[in-house]
Amino acid sequence: MANLASISMLAEVDGAVLVDKPAGLAAHDVERAVKAHFNLVKTAHGAMLDPGASGLFVLLLGDGTKLAESLLGADSAYVGRMRLGRETDTCDAHGNVLAEKDCSGVTRERLDAVLKDFRGDIYQTPPAFSAVRIAGRPNWEVVKTDKGGGERLVHVYRLTATAFEPPFVSFELSCTKGVSARALAHDLGQALGCGASLEELRRVKCGKFKVEDATPFMDLVQLDAVAFKSRVISVFEASGR
Repeated sequence: MANLASISMLAEVDGAVLVDKPAGLAAHDVERAVKAHFNLVKTAHGAMLDPGASGLFVLLLGDGTKLAESLLGADSAYVGRMRLGRETDTCDAHGNVLAEKDCSGVTRERLDAVLKDFRGDIYQTPPAFSAVRIAGRPNWEVVKTDKGGGERLVHVYRLTATAFEPPFVSFELSCTKGVSARALAHDLGQALGCGASLEELRRVKCGKFKVEDATPFMDLVQLDAVAFKSRVISVFEASGR
């Protein structure tokens, strides 16, 4: 917890801090923890990240919160891995298994051919359920979200398989806001006829920001006020002006 001197130092800090969020921790918990630890007055975030995903999370401070809308609409890039032959209610590795199917008939050539249909403008229906971690409980719990039930048009700039090691497929994804990697894995599995779910996901870019410039969350909350302030990107720089 920050002392009185650091409270004064950070009271009027404006800008953005790039956080490397670990998998298993909800983005809003990251924001809440950093805000409490440094006694920040006003915070927001740019672009949410599923609890099961890791990677770049942009925390906005003070007047930097005015950038939230532009960041929420920013393009993102990810690296991840999906599992062929397994369907879950959350479309990822943390949900309840709904079906196990044989994926031995899927070849690299067939995979690459099907991936072409998931580039450009595509329609997606976000998963109706998500897996979350609840404090004090060891396992993931499945909860209904408010994102399911509505088909939406999104755009995928790039979707490429970087490794094919059945039942696992590693991939790189570059897309507009609103793309659900979990839905993408599910829909790809349906197109292949064997089902699929997202195994791992890491955001590596959001707008102009990159994960290699981010500070791991656990390291961030160990900093003193001076070191934390040195990590803050000014509103001018963050806005790209």
